Amino acid sequence: MTPTHTLFAPATSLDGGSVVSGLTLELAASSDLEPLLERFLVSIVALAGAQAGAVRVLTDDGQYMRLVAQQGLPLHVLSAEQLVARECGICGIAAATDVLVWVDDVRSCTRQSTETYFGLQCKSILAISLLHKNQILGIYNLFFETKAHLDAQTEMILRLIGQLLGMALHNVRIERERLRVTVMKERQEMVNEVHDAIAQTLAYVRMRLPLLSDAMLAHDDQRSLKYFSDVKKSIGEVHDNLREVMTYFRTRMDPLGLLHALQGIADGFFGRTGITLEIRNSAAKLNLTDEQEVQVFHIVQEALANIAKHSMAGHAVVAIDKTAQQLEFLIEDDGLGMSVPSVATIVTMAKGMAPATHFGLEIMQSRALRLGGFLEVSTNDGGGTRVRLVLPTSSSMAECTT
Repeated sequence: MTPTHTLFAPATSLDGGSVVSGLTLELAASSDLEPLLERFLVSIVALAGAQAGAVRVLTDDGQYMRLVAQQGLPLHVLSAEQLVARECGICGIAAATDVLVWVDDVRSCTRQSTETYFGLQCKSILAISLLHKNQILGIYNLFFETKAHLDAQTEMILRLIGQLLGMALHNVRIERERLRVTVMKERQEMVNEVHDAIAQTLAYVRMRLPLLSDAMLAHDDQRSLKYFSDVKKSIGEVHDNLREVMTYFRTRMDPLGLLHALQGIADGFFGRTGITLEIRNSAAKLNLTDEQEVQVFHIVQEALANIAKHSMAGHAVVAIDKTAQQLEFLIEDDGLGMSVPSVATIVTMAKGMAPATHFGLEIMQSRALRLGGFLEVSTNDGGGTRVRLVLPTSSSMAECTT
């Protein structure tokens, strides 16, 4: 049996004000536009007494209109109307200027469809511009089974709905562009991080290799071993730095912010490392941008990774303090400290391998400088290691520029 499709949804009486207010609230709360349009087309179609509706968005090149939402259209019409030229019929008029256009002669629309629909089931079409700040971003259509006309108040509400949808489309485009810029920025940042982490070390290796070759040809074992050790140590540094960069780009920032991300680390730190981690925050507001929070997070994350790998500590603390002049992050542990080699370092040295140097310290310091602050690493008075990150507050930076 061939399935049948309902051509028209029954129209119902609906208050225009409730549709507008509901749409406004939904647009403010939702970032997923197309499912929202599908839902609200039901109310818009009912409000106008139409039997079907569609929303079309201009493509990026402005040459076509793409169908992004619909209610009540038959399947064969949906297939034919997925992409239409911008100048097509009344849709083209509405896409060219801010208008509300009626058409009762729908024969021009049959050019898009290979089966009968326009002129029989659909006798009249309304096209309304989706406008934002004098820029038309798309249109929406309402389809009627009779040659219907609406009162001025309903048309005014439909125009208002068009403006709301235009604003929503504008916001979606801004978000899409922001994401594109973010991806490009992250790619460039990754290139910079890799360059900063390994370029100088590889240049050093490149200079050492000819010296190693000369020493080997001269059968100078003492110099050969020295240059070999230099190259081996440098390759170890490259490996550690590259691993740190990869970790940075695999571990993204918690969308709920820096404090939530740090607490998330603390909650599972003991289970992973056997070290208790305490977060002490005395700052009411950090007032950091998203990018600043990301950089601070990875500095603290690297410091905690070093504690987990090398300190043999039982307890660690991340203390956050803020004054009028600076914001301070203090990461401390009660472990071996910097002067005593860790078990990992001792094992590494026993195997004849060069231990990793500075544990990503250079990259941590580079991030601190990028934030306009500085990073200090020292030994606690009672043992253990202290990492201190200091950033200027926005108010102190403003004073320096005045």
